[in-house]
Amino acid sequence: MKVEGKYYRTIEPSKDGLSVTIIDQTALPFNFNLVRIWTLHEMQRAIKNMLVRGAPLIGVCGAYGIALACKKNASNESIKDAKNTLVETRPTAINLVWAINKLCDKLLMTSEDKRSGLAWQLASNMAEQDVLTNQKIGDNGLSLLKKLNKSTLNILTHCNAGWLATIDYGTALSPIYRAIEHGMKIHVWVDETRPRNQGMSLTAWELEKADIPHTVIADNTGGLLMQRGMVDCVLVGADRIGIDGTVCNKIGTYLKALPAKAHNVPFYVAAPISTFDKNFNSNNQNFEIEERDPGELFFIKGFDDNKEISTVRIGKSKGYNPAFDITPPEYITRIICEEGSIKTSDIKSLLS
Repeated sequence: MKVEGKYYRTIEPSKDGLSVTIIDQTALPFNFNLVRIWTLHEMQRAIKNMLVRGAPLIGVCGAYGIALACKKNASNESIKDAKNTLVETRPTAINLVWAINKLCDKLLMTSEDKRSGLAWQLASNMAEQDVLTNQKIGDNGLSLLKKLNKSTLNILTHCNAGWLATIDYGTALSPIYRAIEHGMKIHVWVDETRPRNQGMSLTAWELEKADIPHTVIADNTGGLLMQRGMVDCVLVGADRIGIDGTVCNKIGTYLKALPAKAHNVPFYVAAPISTFDKNFNSNNQNFEIEERDPGELFFIKGFDDNKEISTVRIGKSKGYNPAFDITPPEYITRIICEEGSIKTSDIKSLLS
């Protein structure tokens, strides 16, 4: 996507094959900073500290992390150590494990002297495939949006599932970008998404750069808007989707699905097939819900009176800060992936 007239992706490999450049998403929306990553451990910190985030993006970043490790040591032990180092950074999104396992399995079946070049090529292939996948998600989602047949379509989204969460285009925002390209009138309700404010800081920033009409709302506003008929559909991403259509996504997603069901508002989830987990369902949660530092609840960053970026503490009580929640399949209208828009009941046959 373009920022101030220049095209960027969230991660770009260097021409010499020695590093990658990422967008530091913790600096947004105040500053647009590029950070160069040279080593496995720099990539580990970038993922863990959320300089990069979003399930598809951290999957590709994990792949490049393995490739950077292979530049220094491509032995079996080095690859396995790099794999363990990266998998532990963010436990909930399945794309990270999917990408790393896919890469490492191929590397371990290749002679050691060829692994470094192969790792770099495979990571780059994953990045390119992510872009193509997200374009298909956009086209498939566009078909659903057209069927809603509204003169101006009001879409509510939660957290950030735009191009910042992928390599380009995004998942949940990809259909919106495509709709704008097709001349549809779109307005987006953007949840602030406390405590990290990724809706306000990232999604609103993206939409502003693309000149798409949007309004930031408090996380608790969505139900009232649906009750008043001011939301035509909800469109969110996912960090993991179960075989039965159970969706794990940013905390607060479940609380949007409940009023959507009550007020007959379509609830769409956009995600690539790599997000599907055949071992996960409503009766079997086979992964950890990430619990982040409770301090995130009690600090807010913004501009002070001198237009300097300042962090303010707003509380000091005990905090609890799970990063994701689980939405049962009966609340999901359709799932938009690269193969089309499907019912939750179709996932099992799709994966088989």
